[in-house]
Amino acid sequence: MKKFALAGNPNCGKTTLFNSLTGSTAHVGNWPGVTVDKREGVYKKTPEHVAIVDLPGIYSLSPYTPEEVIARNFILDEKPDCVINIVDATNLERNLYLTTQVMEIDVPVVVALNMMDAVEKNGDAIDAKELEKRLGVPVVKISALKGVGLDELMQRAYDFSSQERKGATVLKDSALAHLIGDVKIALDGQDVANPLFHAVKLVEQDSIEVEMHKDTVKMVEEFKATFSDDVFGDDFEALVADARYKYISKNFAPVLKRREEDKFVSTKSDKADKVLTHKIWGIPIFLVILFAIFHLTFSEDFLYLGAIFHLPSLEDLGLLDADGEFLNFGVKLLACVYDGAVFSPGVIINKLWNEILVGELFGWLGGLVEGSGMEAWAVGLINNGIFEGLAAVLSFLPQILVLFLFFSILEDSGYMARIAFILDRMFRKFGLSGRSFMPMIMGFGCSIPAMINTRTLADEKERTATVRVIPFFSCGAKLPILTAVAGAIVVWTGAGNADLITFSMYLLGIVSAILAVLLMRNTTLRGDTPPFIMELPAYHAPQFKNLMIHLWDKAKHFVKKAFTIILASTIIIWLFSHFSFAWKFLEDEEIDQSILAQISMFLQPLFTPLGFGSQLGANGWVFVVAAIAGLIAKENVIATFSTLAACLIAGGAISGAGLEVEAEDGIDAVRAMIDATGIGVPGLIAFIAFNMTTIPCFAAVATAKAELGTKKAFNNTLLFWVAASYVIASAVYTIGAFPWTIALWVVAVAAVVVCIVLRNKNLAKKGA
Repeated sequence: MKKFALAGNPNCGKTTLFNSLTGSTAHVGNWPGVTVDKREGVYKKTPEHVAIVDLPGIYSLSPYTPEEVIARNFILDEKPDCVINIVDATNLERNLYLTTQVMEIDVPVVVALNMMDAVEKNGDAIDAKELEKRLGVPVVKISALKGVGLDELMQRAYDFSSQERKGATVLKDSALAHLIGDVKIALDGQDVANPLFHAVKLVEQDSIEVEMHKDTVKMVEEFKATFSDDVFGDDFEALVADARYKYISKNFAPVLKRREEDKFVSTKSDKADKVLTHKIWGIPIFLVILFAIFHLTFSEDFLYLGAIFHLPSLEDLGLLDADGEFLNFGVKLLACVYDGAVFSPGVIINKLWNEILVGELFGWLGGLVEGSGMEAWAVGLINNGIFEGLAAVLSFLPQILVLFLFFSILEDSGYMARIAFILDRMFRKFGLSGRSFMPMIMGFGCSIPAMINTRTLADEKERTATVRVIPFFSCGAKLPILTAVAGAIVVWTGAGNADLITFSMYLLGIVSAILAVLLMRNTTLRGDTPPFIMELPAYHAPQFKNLMIHLWDKAKHFVKKAFTIILASTIIIWLFSHFSFAWKFLEDEEIDQSILAQISMFLQPLFTPLGFGSQLGANGWVFVVAAIAGLIAKENVIATFSTLAACLIAGGAISGAGLEVEAEDGIDAVRAMIDATGIGVPGLIAFIAFNMTTIPCFAAVATAKAELGTKKAFNNTLLFWVAASYVIASAVYTIGAFPWTIALWVVAVAAVVVCIVLRNKNLAKKGA
């Protein structure tokens, strides 16, 4: 099977092209030795199937970032049959800089002029045939977003991949051309593959090349001693870069014909940016958009129509029987859409999933187990330990996917890049550039790739601070905690709305992250704020196919975790809650004597300031064990509640008459915990806050360890997560339960601020 590599600048549409070419065959892993994503797939429309490798987005083949090293080494060492260089046609000159470097390697290259639809919409034109003639490699016009020209691109790449190609350079007329030629001859004599590419890099005194060719580099040093240049001096790297851009501007740029006009005409993106990136209204608009997303995902009163018009419930309409059950299946379906209020799309999908699919499936499976004649302990393990935990976690899958869909739309449309831009003004005051917000916002999806993305940050202290606060941006794994606890609060108190609570918790995470960064950048991680330069891609409608691929990847990851890590965790939790330290099997009513209960009771006093400690009495330990289980995987929190709730109900530990925990409902599991412990709303909110900001899952912890590099930085980060979550949750609980403590917290914060200011003034005087 032939292997093609996709190479291009960030935001050139490379990922969109990859998804369009590979579809369902795409899969994601890691490059050997590093945690940068490796995306591979198969294209099947050519005479022979072609393996497609999506290289990381890069601006050059210089070894400044891990991504650039990966792309460079893959092309040089793996020797793909063809490199498809994706060029953003709306930024032709800048994108062709990478093209001129790739062309210096002895590999077939095909240039894909992407976003041609945007070029033509602007009234511009590119002469692809002339550009192909000047480059000396095939050039194909495409629109990855609209799927235009992709078959032609792959066919030409397939045909060209069978031809041998030698590298060519645009530096043949530069001041260093003679030196490059001499170095190439020397490398040829050493049987070095791709001698032209290595010669150019050696002349640039590329660190990798200097280490590889210590003898040959002497030629460059000798030439440098005799070389004189009034502009760049002996900075050969800058001289090479300048020569590339001059050649591109003179020979390649003329193929772009811009429309003739007397004055500049604003594009739709420009007009939208005047509003969405406004220095005053930009952030409020972002918060409104964020709230709209949560309302569409979590609200059980869409647009608050039920509260405004006092709509009747199903019971008021006489659609329930004397026992409160639905009269027929049609009413059951209606209840997934309306019951005194119209539900939001996210809630409707979630209710249909749980009522029609998950509930029926696990109810049927539970019935089979009950009637199987197994021993009582085996029935309890399967039904209460495995099924309850899995069903509780899977019950939130639809809402997780809906939320992730909205975030994917914001990202693919180009809006997320604008958020980084408008937040740069605010973040810069806290010692961070807007670039650090991009990894943070990725944290809403998953902390692991978000932490990996901090490699784009040049300043080590900024990178460390960003890694530490990424878990504050709640990932999809924490969503079941938010949804279940918020839903239980609404059902229990009969007041409020789950979307308001969830939105408030996400805002709490964002605000906590900003305050934490402000603290770190003024104390242990002081440093200059690096400059922030970024390209804002034009707004465009996200491609449906790409969105579905994103959702499919998310669903696979979530389900895989549910049937591996979470399944193992629920089994362990059930076993430890049914055995004593003497390994005596315990009935459900003896759960307080279990290993799990005894360990959690020992730790319980530590959580008293957080609202779920000693004040909850005998069964309060359930919140402690749930929080600890969440360190493995955050989905474990609700799975643990469901497993323990079934045991507590069976053992009679819950006093609420008639309360039953449905296998598919994590909200009922939290309600059972409320009934068993007597915890209040402040304690429940503090429990959410603690799980949002404390040590993330084991996988994220391992990623942080790899990214931070030093043992000291990693240990300090673990300490930071524990301390931050403890302080934040304590503040939430004490202020909620005892409003008068606001004064104490204000005094404490003021004292910290004064100490920091005085300390920094003393350091400034010593430095002066």
